[in-house]
Amino acid sequence: MQKPPSMLDLYFMEARSHLIDIAAFMDRVEKNGEKNDFRYQAFLGALDKLHKKPRSIAVLDHLSDPSKTPVLVAGKPAIGAWKKPK
Repeated sequence: MQKPPSMLDLYFMEARSHLIDIAAFMDRVEKNGEKNDFRYQAFLGALDKLHKKPRSIAVLDHLSDPSKTPVLVAGKPAIGAWKKPK
């Protein structure tokens, strides 16, 4: 019986590509002077969560609205990161 391929054999090149895309995205945002945008700051905070397990839940929780009370009507389309009210 043949041993199944490892996760690294299957997915390393795809993950490597995504990592390069992220690095290029960060370079473009910073070059364009948008590093203080709340979405980028949330993105950076989510990167810090990669050290916490389970990583996918930690990242998703960081980017999500933590409030417990649902809103009656959504005000605009999803933007991918929670913006803390002022």
